[in-house]
Amino acid sequence: MTDGPPLIVTRPEPGNAATALRAGAMGFEVHAVPLFAARPLDWRAPAAEDFDALLLTSAFAARLGGPEITRLRGLPVHAVGEATARAAEAAGLTVARTGTADAQQLLDAMTSQNIQTILWLCGRDRSEFDARGAAITALPCYAVDPLPPPVEWAGLITAPAVLLAHSARAARRIADLVGAARAHLSIAAISPAVAAAAGEGWRDVAVAERPDDVAILAQARALWHKGAK
Repeated sequence: MTDGPPLIVTRPEPGNAATALRAGAMGFEVHAVPLFAARPLDWRAPAAEDFDALLLTSAFAARLGGPEITRLRGLPVHAVGEATARAAEAAGLTVARTGTADAQQLLDAMTSQNIQTILWLCGRDRSEFDARGAAITALPCYAVDPLPPPVEWAGLITAPAVLLAHSARAARRIADLVGAARAHLSIAAISPAVAAAAGEGWRDVAVAERPDDVAILAQARALWHKGAK
């Protein structure tokens, strides 16, 4: 896959390296360009018995939650995506449900089962969604801070390329950094909400069928084939 546009991976570490490695094995020309860095926040776990379930929308919550997360092991976890579910299990939590779409669809499934009191272990900056009448307590345990783009960024985005957007916040930042001159660039987004956050004017926008690396890279490969023509 050397005759088509390169792939630019923008997600924070450690996910960036994992995605870049998987993409390289698929034959992409890969550029690892993290535009954010994640770090833990100080937080205190509430009483687990006050909640019906624990909602995790990012693997960072489990990876960076620290020792306080052990106090929540009695709560069933509802996780968005396989990577988040695996991180939760690695932290000693019990995963009851793994969502295969976005946070809103997972929350809809939870409330349909009358799960009404939900602890959302989340990031400092987070997307909003419809609680569907449930009582959701958002508790930030990590932050994802923007990084300045590396010196090679300007050169990478002047030529055709496929950019991966793993979150709505990342999509918005990519759009801001690229600016209006984007008709030669394509976006592979991990969900419809992320695709919407990227805005208009791209050469192509493709949406992963599931919120995981395998699905987003499958869409990137489809975009690569279009760009190689």
